[in-house]
Parts: sequence; C-alpha cells; structure tokens
Amino acid sequence: MKWIYLLFTSLLFLCNSAIASGVGFTQVTLTDDPSRPLNTAIWYPTQDVSDTILIGDNPAFIGTQVIKDARVQSGIFSLILLSHGYRGNWRNQNWLATKLASLGYIVAAADHPGTTSFDHSPKQAAKWWERPRDLSRILDYLLSETPWKQSANADNITAIGHSLGGWTVMQLAGAKIDRATFKSECKQYNNPRTCGLSEELGLSKVQAKEPNNKDLSDPRVQRAVSLDLGLARSFSVGSLNGITVPTLILAAGIDIGDLPQALESGYIAEHMPLNLRRYKVYENATHFSFIQGCKPGAIPMLNEEVPGDGIICKDGLGASRSELHQLMLNDIVGFLNQ
Repeated sequence: MKWIYLLFTSLLFLCNSAIASGVGFTQVTLTDDPSRPLNTAIWYPTQDVSDTILIGDNPAFIGTQVIKDARVQSGIFSLILLSHGYRGNWRNQNWLATKLASLGYIVAAADHPGTTSFDHSPKQAAKWWERPRDLSRILDYLLSETPWKQSANADNITAIGHSLGGWTVMQLAGAKIDRATFKSECKQYNNPRTCGLSEELGLSKVQAKEPNNKDLSDPRVQRAVSLDLGLARSFSVGSLNGITVPTLILAAGIDIGDLPQALESGYIAEHMPLNLRRYKVYENATHFSFIQGCKPGAIPMLNEEVPGDGIICKDGLGASRSELHQLMLNDIVGFLNQ
C-alpha cells in the first residue's frame, strides 16, 4: 500500500455530561445500502482503564493511543462526523478525532467508497452525491443503534471535512452543485487539482440516479467545519448565499502548487452570509498540515515510494505540524463552544 494519502486525501461543550478519562475506539461496517458498504471508525469517551493500542500508525505517520472496543462513558455527548479528502481515509484526521473524543465528543468517520486510499473505484467515485449521504447514513446509525443512541446528543451535531471532505460537508450544510458555474470557473481558472477531477467525480455530465435538485443538506447537522476544502467553485453562488448553518472555514496559506486557498476556501467565505461564517488562514500551513503528523525520516521514505510525495510531510518554513494542530484544535473547539 502506498504511504501517500493523496490530496482530497475541540474546550468541551457545556452540555456534555462529563470530561472523558480515555478514548475508546471501534470499527463497524454499515450495510444499510448493500451496494455501498461503509467502513466506519468511531472514537468516543470512555472511563475504561484497559491497555491502549496504537491506531493509524505506520513507518511514515504518527498514530494515536486508544482503548479498543471500550465501553462508552455514561452520559450524553455531542456528535461529530468526519470526512476525509480525495483518496484519503479516516486515519488522516485520526489526530483530531482522538483529541475531540478525549474532550467528550463522539466522533465518527467513514472511508468513502471510490475515493479512499484503499478503493479507487471509478464507478463509486463518480457518484459524487454519495459522499454527503455517507455522513447522513452514519448519523442515522449513531442515532438509532445501541450503544450510541443512548449517548448521542441529537441536538448537537457538527460535520468536519478536509479537502474533498470539506466539499462534502458543505453539501450537508446546503451548498449545491452547479455544473455551469464549475465549467465557467474552470475556463477562467483552470486548476488541474480540482477541475481535473471533474470527469472522475462525475461532475462533467449528469449521472444516472443523481438527485435532481442537487440538495443533499441534512437538517440534523447544526454546524460545519471546512479544512482547506477543494472544488469550492463547483457550488452555485445562490446556494452558498442561502446557507443557514454556522460554518468555520480554515485554510492553508501556502499553496502546494495549484490549490490557491483564495479560489477555494476564500470562494466559500466570499459568498456565504457574513454573520454565519468564520474564516481563518494559517499562513504557515500547507494543504497537508491538516492531516496526521509525520515521523522523522518520513520525507525521504515517501519520496522513494513515489517521487515528490514528501510534500505531504512539509509545512511552512519554521512551522511545526504539532503546533499547527494545536492551533487548529483550539479554533475548532472555540467554534464548537459558541
């Protein structure tokens, strides 16, 4: 398996019942849609004191310590849905999920079929509308199945996504695909990293079974967090104007080549209602600063695997990924607490 998880590869809510003493972790496959089984990871508060295991760890990337299949801590906890980037997977935001669970959140993330490190299925990738539906399916599961339904606060739900995951959660918030807008924008600013994905993601032409009105919003989601999203210019301006969900837009200030945040995160911020969005650019962050930390020696290891992939572990000059992660966590938690 490639080390690379490719491109489009938080204080506690006062209403939460208690601060967790540990982080539990489990995995489940959702089979409510037999044509699209959904491998799902869940982090959650626990008071179990069993031995921890390391998850999301490999020779290049840093994992986190969790208690596998621990009991869910007694109480009611706010929910967070996580969406990974293009050809990424749940491990990319494992650092964030573990931190949030330790602060008293139930966090769930899926490997989106067709666009993960493990599944590059063109048939599934072209079903662009299934990504936001994946998160709605996870939410259905958490609110209806034991033990989650006893612990989940159905009135406090947030969706967070990185890169293509940010694009995904913005659709849950009410953003709608507009092919005419996307085509026009790509003629004016032809960006290979985003416009070049049009065919693979099914955006170049109408797909069979796609929703007619392009509305994939989920009214149960009360807030959204976008982490250096891509494909922002595929959304209609009218739908961005009409979003009513408070949104935190975080962006990387250093362009890795052809993903300028002004045309992505900045586009969302420009067209959303000013009173509903918060917009921040980390000047020393790159697109990959939002994923897990790297181990010493990871850059040459990645470059040997695929020349150029070492960029995944590079942040801005003088910047520490762990310090950037702490800043991001502080900003996300501050937003969640408002």
